[in-house]
Amino acid sequence: MVPLNKIYLDYAATTPTAPEVVAAMQPYFFEHFGNPSSIYATGREAKGKLEEVRESIARQLGAKEASEIIFTGGGSEADNLAIKGMAWARAKKGNHIITSSVEHHAVMDACKFLMDHGFEVTFLPVDGEGMVDPEDVARAIRPETILITIMHANNEVGTIQPIAEIGKIAQDHEIPFHTDAVQTAGVLPLDVEELHCDLLSISAHKFYGPKGVGALYVRRGLRPVSLIHGGAQERNRRAGTENLPAIVGMGTALELAQEKREEKVAQLIYLRDKLSRGLIEAVPHVKLNGHKTKRLPGNVNIAVEYVEGEAMLLNLDLLGIAASSGSACTSGSLEPSHVLLAMGIPHEIAHGSLRLTLGRWTTEEDVDQVLAVLPGIIEKLRAMSPLYTTDCACEK
Repeated sequence: MVPLNKIYLDYAATTPTAPEVVAAMQPYFFEHFGNPSSIYATGREAKGKLEEVRESIARQLGAKEASEIIFTGGGSEADNLAIKGMAWARAKKGNHIITSSVEHHAVMDACKFLMDHGFEVTFLPVDGEGMVDPEDVARAIRPETILITIMHANNEVGTIQPIAEIGKIAQDHEIPFHTDAVQTAGVLPLDVEELHCDLLSISAHKFYGPKGVGALYVRRGLRPVSLIHGGAQERNRRAGTENLPAIVGMGTALELAQEKREEKVAQLIYLRDKLSRGLIEAVPHVKLNGHKTKRLPGNVNIAVEYVEGEAMLLNLDLLGIAASSGSACTSGSLEPSHVLLAMGIPHEIAHGSLRLTLGRWTTEEDVDQVLAVLPGIIEKLRAMSPLYTTDCACEK
């Protein structure tokens, strides 16, 4: 799938659309092109397929009813619908939202937007491994708290949060709880009942589905205010003709992700640990960011002292290796990662972060190649740094 002579290690940013997914989508571009809202046969056929996929996704997320799934244009829209929609829906009950300081910008910026419109937001701290303390969540709850939103796993450092524990706290206080599961869908088992989630966001292109489509699980009885108006689609919760080919692709991709999932996860963990261990052993002043074990199976995020992350990326790119220094959504920013800063990592070290994320088509040969070239790149860049001295080079 990945072009020959290229090594792709940015699966957290996006994944190639699986060939099986493309094949499943194909008929819905021409043969079965109907608008699901039309009442004639072609439309009814499209509607039937739409509801079939809805039922499949509901089943895989542990939802009790298919109607609890709302199709969206991606994970960011799903997050915005959950957060803004629930804030406005519950505004008469209170104006306080609890989230963490390491959320994806789709959550962070939605919360900051609401702050400009009269809501109060508590951004919880994390420890040095990027973990939220459930006790901090409990302590932050006020009588006017109307929503808690904590991501399932961090997109930059891979730390997996104690979502079930946090969800139970929210449930005990009768506060709706949302989790951004964009990085975990198709990788970790997701069951909204076990996680005590009232709202959960997913995005197809993170699990080998097409871009531009996602879904939001909304527990029955909750009614987030719609962000998009102009049609009665999705039971009046999200206007606009549904993107049936993409929705079919998302459903197929999520089903495929469950096949031999544990076996695939075990292989990713093996490659992940080989890569992180190899880099830490080969290069001085390199540290793993995030939790050592409670992390996504394909995520390696390292802090490399005395080197700029962008310089490492450019040198890797020249060798046909694609990686990242953080979230793809903020790759154009010169500011260090807000996630790393929240974890207490100094600015100068946060600037030297490198994220290598593995996936379906990552091979052991790919990992060996990175281990063969990256230490040399770091050594070359450090030789040009006025901050890196001979004494630094001798330390481990």
